[in-house]
Amino acid sequence: MDPRLENIRTSTRRHFLKKCPLSLGAIAMADFASNKATAAPSGAPLAVKKPMHTAKAKAVIYLHMSGSPPQQDLFDFKPKLLEYHLKPCPEELIKGERFAFIKGRPVLLGSPHKFTQHGKNGTWISELLPNFQNAADLVTVIRSMYTKEFNHAPAELFVHTGENRPGYPAIGSWVTYGLGSPNQNLPGFVVLVSGGTDPTAGKSVWGSGFLPSVYQGVQCRSGAEPIFFVNNPAGMNSILRRKSLDSLKELNEIELQKLGDPETITRIEQYELAFRMQTAVPDVMDISREPKKIIEEYGATPGTNSFANNCLLARRMIERGTRYVQLFDWGWDTHGTSAGDDIVNALPRKCKETDRPMTALLLDLERRGMLDETLVVWGGEFGRTSMNEARGGSKFLGRDHHPHCFTTWMAGAGIKRGFNYGSTDELGWNIAENKVGVHDLQATILHLMGLDPETFSYPYQGLNARLIGPAEGPKILDKILV
Repeated sequence: MDPRLENIRTSTRRHFLKKCPLSLGAIAMADFASNKATAAPSGAPLAVKKPMHTAKAKAVIYLHMSGSPPQQDLFDFKPKLLEYHLKPCPEELIKGERFAFIKGRPVLLGSPHKFTQHGKNGTWISELLPNFQNAADLVTVIRSMYTKEFNHAPAELFVHTGENRPGYPAIGSWVTYGLGSPNQNLPGFVVLVSGGTDPTAGKSVWGSGFLPSVYQGVQCRSGAEPIFFVNNPAGMNSILRRKSLDSLKELNEIELQKLGDPETITRIEQYELAFRMQTAVPDVMDISREPKKIIEEYGATPGTNSFANNCLLARRMIERGTRYVQLFDWGWDTHGTSAGDDIVNALPRKCKETDRPMTALLLDLERRGMLDETLVVWGGEFGRTSMNEARGGSKFLGRDHHPHCFTTWMAGAGIKRGFNYGSTDELGWNIAENKVGVHDLQATILHLMGLDPETFSYPYQGLNARLIGPAEGPKILDKILV
């Protein structure tokens, strides 16, 4: 191989943008000053593609509560647990079970928070979510989710990539691979993180896996540089940057003709997208441009990093044509080892941070006529036990990891409104009816986006790899669809 081409091939975007001295050609900037979506040229990786069947949803906003909220304290009301509060758990319930931290024979744990019914179908919702109670008629609450994982990282990977180990594409990557993105000035798959840290599984939960890397999630941040290394380095302006990219594109096209590596196409597209984002991203990330009333409705604070800001940003991005927006909010791991992670002190604090903005997001989308075309999903990676963990003799109340059942809610495009699906037994330990697996949820998301989960695939290691895995069985949740 020509060593000059090898050097080009191994150069990173960061190295090029910082070091490349090539001079650059001008480009019209009018399109970038507009909020309107810009179509991709024919053949571009993110060009809009026709769905496999009529789609109900044009975009997805997925709200992931990293650490997993305790369903018994938010959506799955269990009076029987109150009756047996702090009494020894029946032996037959835990025989042969594996726990992350519980030792010996634990006691049952009733919720310290009150529940009331809301909406036309009497959906049970905790007092910890007073704002969300007003959105009961917009959502379907699924109380019968289950997973095969009971540790955070593999469970998060399973929920978002369909596999419990790194190296597989996230749902957002699959969706943008299958459908492209309407606005070529913004990433098709955007990630927003709150809670002080990344989710436990790290950035693998928004990776592109074996798909071309142009489809991976792009993390945006609050502040002067929403996306690292997109801004021009010192001494370079947009005209010079444009000429550099034109020269680099010519070199990459030579490499593509010689080597035929599809990642070269990805590299070209990523450079071009980075250039286009220089104007589009600061505009969409500036929530101070929103009316004061809207900012207050979300409880947002411009210039800070918060779940409230991210919910408002998600709406702004979907409004401008982003295909898939993934929010991760860390801090829901309520083990009860201290007041910092229990269900009496820590859980109410997390609910206060998220209740108002997630409700505002739903009501705002509905008011703008966007909810009928936007799918909103909320949930964690697994459930929590019906017993008190009491790790190390802790006197704080908390719940251990539990894979057998947890709660998710969905709203918007194609989803029934004010609907409740599935149930657990009287102690909230196992599913009583309408089991919903992780692959079932993923199949339903793909279906609503106009993609056939059975046939939508990508060739990998001799197989037609799918988000829902190779085995038969995953099903679309027809009963929650309109």
